[in-house]
Amino acid sequence: MALQRLGIQHLRIFSNLINHQAQLNVHRNQSVLASPDNPRILITGGLGQLGTGLAKILRQKYGKDNVIMSDILKPSKEVVESGPYIFADILDFKCLQEMVVNNRIDWIIHFSALLSAVGEQNVPLAIRVNIEGLHNVMELAKQYRLRIFVPSTIGAFGPESPRNPTPNLCIQRPKTIYGVSKVHGELLGEYYYHKFGLDFRCLRFPGVISSDTNPGGGTTDYAVQIFHDALKTRQFQCYLKPDTRLPMMYITDALRSLCEFMALPPEALKQRTYNVTAMSFTPEEIVKSVQRHVPDLQVTYAPDSRQQIADSWPQVFDDSEARAEWNWKPQYDIDGMVDIMVEALRPKYKN
Repeated sequence: MALQRLGIQHLRIFSNLINHQAQLNVHRNQSVLASPDNPRILITGGLGQLGTGLAKILRQKYGKDNVIMSDILKPSKEVVESGPYIFADILDFKCLQEMVVNNRIDWIIHFSALLSAVGEQNVPLAIRVNIEGLHNVMELAKQYRLRIFVPSTIGAFGPESPRNPTPNLCIQRPKTIYGVSKVHGELLGEYYYHKFGLDFRCLRFPGVISSDTNPGGGTTDYAVQIFHDALKTRQFQCYLKPDTRLPMMYITDALRSLCEFMALPPEALKQRTYNVTAMSFTPEEIVKSVQRHVPDLQVTYAPDSRQQIADSWPQVFDDSEARAEWNWKPQYDIDGMVDIMVEALRPKYKN
C-alpha cells in the first residue's frame, strides 16, 4: 500500500509538471505572436502617485484595453471609466498568476510599495509588501517571460554613499527598510536577468512632484505639500532643515523617462538599473521660487524624524549614464516645475 501511495504521488507530481509546462508553452507562444508594438501591461499599485498618470500615457500609446490598472483600493468613477481596473493583492501569488494568464500580460509595472517614512512606522508590513510582493511579481515575470519594471529610489543609498554627486554604481547601505527593500529589488532583478534571462528594468527616481496626488508620507513630500499650504493658508511648516538638498523631478519627466526606458529593445540596455533626475534643491530654494507666485507665504522649520532619513540620501544625483546610453534628458527645472504646480493647484484653493 505504501508503494502504491508513493506511485500515485509520483504520478500527481509528474502530471502537475506536465500541466505547468503546457501553461508556460501556451504563454510563450502567445508572447511570440503578440505584437511588440502592442504589449498587454499590468500596473500594480496603480492608484499611487505614478500609476494613474502612467496608465493614461500608456493607454494613449498602446490602446485603452491593453493597460490594466490594479490595486487594493476602491477606484474612483473616473478611474473605472478610463480603462480596465482589477483588484489585486500582490501578496496573493495565485491571484496575480490568474490575472497574468487570463489577461495575457506581457509587461508588469510594479509600483506597489510602502514609502520611506510610512515603512519606518510599520517595518513588518513594509517587509511583506516591499519584499514578499516583489518576489511574487518577479517570479511570475520569470515564469511567463514578461518584461518587468520595478522603480527604485534615492533612498537605496546611505550615508556611506557619495552624496554630491551620487553615481550610478557605488556603495549602497541604506538606513531605512524602504531603502533596504529597494536595494534587494535591484540585486534580485540583476540576478534574475543573469540567471534566467528575465527582462528586468529599474530606474532610481528622486523625489517626484505632482499636482494630481496628495503627499503620501515620503521624505521628499514637503516639496508637494508646500504648494497646497501656500495656496490655501499662506503658511507652511517644513519638516526638513532649510538647507537640506535633495534630488527632485517633476512627474511629467518621471513618467516620460519610464515610458522611454520600457520601450527600448533589450539589446539597447547596457545595464538594468539607472539613476534618473532633473534638479536638486533645498526647502529654502523652493520657498523662494514659490514666493514668486505667493509673495506673502510664511515659512517655519520644524525638523522631525524625516530629517535623519534625508541626511542619509544623495544631495545631487548623477544620471549621466542614462543620458549617454539611452538619451535621457529632463525638460523641467525648479522654476518651470513651480510655475506648472501653482497653475494646476490655484483653482482648487480659489476663494
